[in-house]
Amino acid sequence: MIIHLDMDAFFASVELRERPELAGLPVVVGGSASGRGVVAAASYEARRYGVVSAMPVASAIRLCPDLVCLPVNMTLYVSVSKQIHEIFYRYTPEIEPLSLDEAFLDVSASEKLFGPAAEIAKQIKSDIKNECQLIVSAGVAPNKFVAKIASDIDKPDGFVVIEPGTVQDFLDPLPIKRIWGVGKKTEQLLQQAGMETIYDVRNKNPDWLIQRFGKLGDHIYRLANGQDKRAVISDAKAKSISAETTFASDVQDKDILLAMLSQLSEQVAVRLRDKDVKGKTVSIKIRFHDFKTITRSKTLSEITFNTTFIWNTVKELFLQVLKTGVRPIRLVGVSVSGFSAKENVQGDLFEQDVKQDKLDVLSDEINQRFGKSRIHRGRKLTK
Repeated sequence: MIIHLDMDAFFASVELRERPELAGLPVVVGGSASGRGVVAAASYEARRYGVVSAMPVASAIRLCPDLVCLPVNMTLYVSVSKQIHEIFYRYTPEIEPLSLDEAFLDVSASEKLFGPAAEIAKQIKSDIKNECQLIVSAGVAPNKFVAKIASDIDKPDGFVVIEPGTVQDFLDPLPIKRIWGVGKKTEQLLQQAGMETIYDVRNKNPDWLIQRFGKLGDHIYRLANGQDKRAVISDAKAKSISAETTFASDVQDKDILLAMLSQLSEQVAVRLRDKDVKGKTVSIKIRFHDFKTITRSKTLSEITFNTTFIWNTVKELFLQVLKTGVRPIRLVGVSVSGFSAKENVQGDLFEQDVKQDKLDVLSDEINQRFGKSRIHRGRKLTK
């Protein structure tokens, strides 16, 4: 069985834990309201006003004039994420992080020791609440696709278990937009063909879906039938460190997209330094409104965990994509691969590179020690 664990409003929840006087108030983490700052995370109190991630902070304040806006403190979030993952490792080594705040766990081999997957998920939720003072939603199911939907279906503090024999009972009534790969355009086309629920897709002739949507049609049909053979790829087997975000609605604003890519670059860089590794290849992932997904990569002359170098490379790759025009974008991601252990690197980097690496590490240590964003980059989520 697979468990999908997703921290509820992670960045905002960590900040609220650090600042208990803000409990019950609408809070966002992100950039400044001046310029083009955007929301990186919103508390559930803020979401009630319609505030969502990637929304300009100025727009969020118009929706909620009493909004509390806090700066991003990535080092703190990475530190808390590390503590959460240490809890995961008590129950299984088969952990696939998707970001700082969510992961898949394969607990098939752990059930003899810790009991059924549902009990393991329940214990993890309890451990995180007691030790980290944070809430996580859990979905337990036979595969990744179903587990991820299950964790999201009853947020916040969700706990949904889908046994193998009940997968279709769970999936069939859900709207077709719950299927991975079904964006707004695909949803409209399926609705025009009379499909509203996953049950409708499952009972459609697969040949029609493949003829109409190609490989995506086959993908949609398999997921509608609860078929997902992807294995959990543990951190130890992972060949890259990545972070990505899916927007609540398609984004076409260049500055907002750059701001989010900047924040993702920092998240990846801090995680690299936390794991004591450097990488040589920087990649971006872009998923457009029609669900077409592209990746662009650049191999650097030297391995690095330097935030500035990673961000400059990400920006260069993204601006190259924009040369063909700005289209609505559904998802952006950043990854670094081509690892080498930091301690094994020869000292052949330029002196300025070494100084910047030391500055990054020092910044991480200061932010982690004091628990607040004492030192951060000028751009962050602002223009």
